[in-house]
Amino acid sequence: MTEQMTEQMMVRSINVGKPVQVEHHGKEIATGIYKTPVSGPLYLSAMNFAGDGQADLVHHGGTDKAVCVYPFERYAYWERELGKTLAFGAFGENLTTEGMLEDDICIGDMFRLGEAVVQVSQPRQPCFKLGVKHGMPELPLKVQQTGYTGYYFRVVQEGQVVPGDSLILTERHPAGVTLSFANRIMFLDKENADGLKRILEVDALSASWRETLTVRLQRAEA
Repeated sequence: MTEQMTEQMMVRSINVGKPVQVEHHGKEIATGIYKTPVSGPLYLSAMNFAGDGQADLVHHGGTDKAVCVYPFERYAYWERELGKTLAFGAFGENLTTEGMLEDDICIGDMFRLGEAVVQVSQPRQPCFKLGVKHGMPELPLKVQQTGYTGYYFRVVQEGQVVPGDSLILTERHPAGVTLSFANRIMFLDKENADGLKRILEVDALSASWRETLTVRLQRAEA
């Protein structure tokens, strides 16, 4: 990652929202995917931003997935796919960023965000509720196949964050496993034992991905 790239990292929007009820196949489901931008400062705790929440705490939220991040640069692609203009928070992300694509960011990279310090823990795995939100059931699969997934931060140091704060890279993880590489192994090249081992060697990898990839490696080696 070049100095120029680190200087260009920024937060375009901070988005939060509590779970709401929506209709899906004639039933009411709870989802926290509807996030809207905020204009004032927010406290970022080890679990989430103040005012934010998740409906499915088994698959979303928790310390490894405290902050959902999505690159603004991907919006243009999805606007063409969906045939509509997208507002910040369109992917249920807490941070809409610029200059931080999956190709460049590595699992374990550390950033300062306002008073807080955050660390990349895993790529995002979109669930069916993203498709419900945008009226495209195949959208989660499309997100996986493109690799335009976004990713998660864990919070290493809590603190106040203000819209417009920059993300400042403080530590590049020595393993150098990019989110794009991890996405390729998770979603496309699923039996690549060498790739699985490389990801599992990253100490900062989230617990859920570690569990999934460990099982997959055991099967691949068997």
